[in-house]
Amino acid sequence: MSEPETDRQFVTALARGLELLRAFRRGERYLGNGEFASRTGLPKATVNRLTYTLTRLGYLEYQAELGKYCLGAGVLALGYAYLSGLSIRDTARPLLAALADETESSVVLGAREQLHMVCLEISQGHPLFRLNLDVGVRVPHGLTALGRAHLCGLDAAHRNEWMQRYGAESEEASWAETESSILQAVSDYQQHGFCYSLGRWNPEVYAVGVPLSAADGSGTLALSLSGPVFNMSEARLIGELGPRLLALRDRLQNKFGAGR
Repeated sequence: MSEPETDRQFVTALARGLELLRAFRRGERYLGNGEFASRTGLPKATVNRLTYTLTRLGYLEYQAELGKYCLGAGVLALGYAYLSGLSIRDTARPLLAALADETESSVVLGAREQLHMVCLEISQGHPLFRLNLDVGVRVPHGLTALGRAHLCGLDAAHRNEWMQRYGAESEEASWAETESSILQAVSDYQQHGFCYSLGRWNPEVYAVGVPLSAADGSGTLALSLSGPVFNMSEARLIGELGPRLLALRDRLQNKFGAGR
């Protein structure tokens, strides 16, 4: 998370190209150069060169009839290479499914992506409630049990570095509340071994989360278990669901040479 202006190893042009690819939001198919410029803050001339280069490389495709771009197959190839290399994901899938069914909840395995968490695997176990998530979907880092659990798994120095970066890119009023909730999550984690969120991201959803560290090169991941407020309570999260998610985490960490 070094500042580009002071880090001589940082390739600004590469970073700008990746920011264009990240500009696509869920459900969006096409973006034009003006939309890229607006979302990234880059000059239109720079955007023009970047979209041309990314198109030549296969990461974008140009739709002449619309005058816009869509993501190319090259992006999918990168994503597939990442997912196929996560051996922990295949092992976790049946365990997530079993816990989701037994507790009538949604259980997610996720990893950090910039200031978000990205879903690597999800199992939906409630017959009437489903999180609006799928593999590859991003959720807010500091607002969700999944993201807070990831932060709880970091050492204090890296967590503080992340929080400084998040605070610098957030509105001051909203960041103060988010910072307070993250610090509370760290305190809950130190007390219980897991953290939780009572409708902070979605007022209709309660969730509990735990960090997951494996020695297979996947780094610090996180697990969360979520459900509708009519089927959840703080007492159930702390007394039943948190310990069950913690036991699932321990099974995975024991298999993959855990760190935490």
